[in-house]
Amino acid sequence: MVDFVDGTAFNHEQGQRSRKLFAAVVLAALDDAIADDKKYGNGPEQIARWARSRDGREVLSCAGIDPNERVVKGLMEFVSKGVRTSVALSREESERRHAMEDMEHAEAA
Repeated sequence: MVDFVDGTAFNHEQGQRSRKLFAAVVLAALDDAIADDKKYGNGPEQIARWARSRDGREVLSCAGIDPNERVVKGLMEFVSKGVRTSVALSREESERRHAMEDMEHAEAA
């Protein structure tokens, strides 16, 4: 019984690592699309083409993301904002966004 529990825990941990690896691939694809957008102006189209491709759908699925059209639109919107993933995921950026939202709510009131 103990071997079964250890094996299950190991398999779960391996699955989590695999999911994180594929999530990193998605982040890299977003960064590439942002770079393309700054250089050529076609970033949102590039990420949409990738996300709709067989490889893109497979990577999104392996990362635990349902590869539907809503996700593709969200990826396109993210790329069009032009904020690199490392910056967007940082604490400082999150705090800056919340401060801006608070200021907008205060001005609206």
